[in-house]
Amino acid sequence: MKHFTVSLVVIIMSSAALAVEARYRQGTILDVEQKLSTRVLYYIVNTPITEDHPYYDVSLQLKDTAYTARYIPRHKDDELPHEWKAGSTIEARIQGRHLFIKTPGRTEVQLIITKVKASSAEENLRLAPHSE
Repeated sequence: MKHFTVSLVVIIMSSAALAVEARYRQGTILDVEQKLSTRVLYYIVNTPITEDHPYYDVSLQLKDTAYTARYIPRHKDDELPHEWKAGSTIEARIQGRHLFIKTPGRTEVQLIITKVKASSAEENLRLAPHSE
C-alpha cells in the first residue's frame, strides 16, 4: 500500500509539472509579409468565381531559433498589431505547432508555425529584410 501511495503522488506531481503552461520568452520580429490566398467559391459555366483571403507570414527569433509562423485573420479586414514590425521586441510562447504572441493589450494572437530553423540572432538580424 505504501508503494501505491508513493506511485500515486509521483504520477500526480509529474502530470502537474507537464500541465504548466509554457512561459513567455523575449523575441524579435525579423520580418512580416502580407500575402493572399485565393479560394474558389463556385463556378459559373466553367468560370471560377474566387475570393482572396489575406494572411501574414511572421518571421521571428526566439533565443537561437528562427520561426516562421502564419497568422490567418478571422475577418478579411483584420490586421496585425501595428507594433509588429521588423526589429520589434515581442513576448511569445510555443505550444505544440502553435506560437502565441502577446499584443500590447496583453491578449494573445495565435499563429501556426510553418518553419523552424536553428540559427543565431545576429545572423538572422543581418539577413532579415529591413522595412522602413
